[in-house]
Amino acid sequence: MTAVRLRGPRSTPSDAPPNSPWGHVVRAAAALAAGMGVGRFVYTPILPLMNTQAGLSADAGAHLATANYVGYLVGALAGILVPALVRSRVALRGSLLVLTAGLAAMPLTHSTGVWLVLRLLAGVASALIFVVAVSSLLGHLRQHPAHLPGWGFGGVGAGIALSGLLVLVLRSAADWRAAWWAAAVLAAVLGAVSWNLRPEPPPAATGESPTPGAGPSAPRTHRWFAVLCASYTLEGVGYIIAGTFLVAAIGQGSPGWTGSGAWVLVGVAAVPSSALWARLGRRWSGPDVLLAALVLQAIGIALPALVGGVAAALISAMLFGATFIGISTIALATGADLRFPRSVALLTAGYSVGQILGPLLVAPLLQDGYRQALILASLVVLAAAAAAGVLRIGFPRHLTAARRAVPVPRPASAETGPMRAERP
Repeated sequence: MTAVRLRGPRSTPSDAPPNSPWGHVVRAAAALAAGMGVGRFVYTPILPLMNTQAGLSADAGAHLATANYVGYLVGALAGILVPALVRSRVALRGSLLVLTAGLAAMPLTHSTGVWLVLRLLAGVASALIFVVAVSSLLGHLRQHPAHLPGWGFGGVGAGIALSGLLVLVLRSAADWRAAWWAAAVLAAVLGAVSWNLRPEPPPAATGESPTPGAGPSAPRTHRWFAVLCASYTLEGVGYIIAGTFLVAAIGQGSPGWTGSGAWVLVGVAAVPSSALWARLGRRWSGPDVLLAALVLQAIGIALPALVGGVAAALISAMLFGATFIGISTIALATGADLRFPRSVALLTAGYSVGQILGPLLVAPLLQDGYRQALILASLVVLAAAAAAGVLRIGFPRHLTAARRAVPVPRPASAETGPMRAERP
């Protein structure tokens, strides 16, 4: 997943614009639901249908997932290298159209090569929708409480829940083709809701003083940033294995409805997760919260492989949904604490590379089912947790303390400075 910063200046009634910000939150959430929840993650509940009905092998399924993640990396890099895309309504609308058309085209062929191209393009479109929507969400809500962007990011979970519910309903009455077409219709509806989303306004020059902790002492944080980057890259590997194959793995050892039902639960749990993990940051440091979230996610990923049964599947879904968006939020905020140059871009790149490697690493393990893949994913996430534990031991907490001690300035006008990753 790409840049997510949840913290902005605290707002007061006098700072807030007269119009309610919730309309903007809804439009941004709809864009994220279309681009990520449907465009990117609907493949997870549809994959078992394609395995049994379209003759898609487990190995080919892994390659389709990888193609989507390669496209996502390309789209994310485009947003970094061409900043104008982030503030472009044309880029948002064009990506929504490409995404919807790509979903609708999946059932029109049985060619794995064509599917690879379609999922690649869907990845590019998803990434561009994400960067435009998130930048717009944060850019226009600087003067509002931080929980508002958090609920906007919950659109990812809402999209997962809606698309998973759609596939769950269709699996008993239709085939894999109908599932893709229904996903295209859902993406079109969500795209229509987000169609008039206002992009991020152009940056304004500010007279802010340099960030506390920057300057001569900044190089001392480089080694801790390297540890954070390693942890977040490993999370990208482990999380995406579960995110791609969790439904198929659960479906092998549980009743037919359980896999798709668990995926709906993943989405439901993800909706409030970003806001809830942010609240935990009031009491604990970023590395503390990151370690806890990674351990919980590792447990959730391993449960279907080690225990099996409906109860384990549902608990796994809840733990996975409650952590995967929150981990991104925590890691990016911790990178901001370290004041490392271009921390968000570098962390996002590492995470994206991890997502590309994940399905490729487990492809040889999928011949006998998904159990070994989930166990490997859990071990990789535990390795990420171990790196977070190292970060926790040596994390330069004085930087976070200094940041909390600095008063947050109120904007004197509608023009505000860059978003900060401030804690609540």
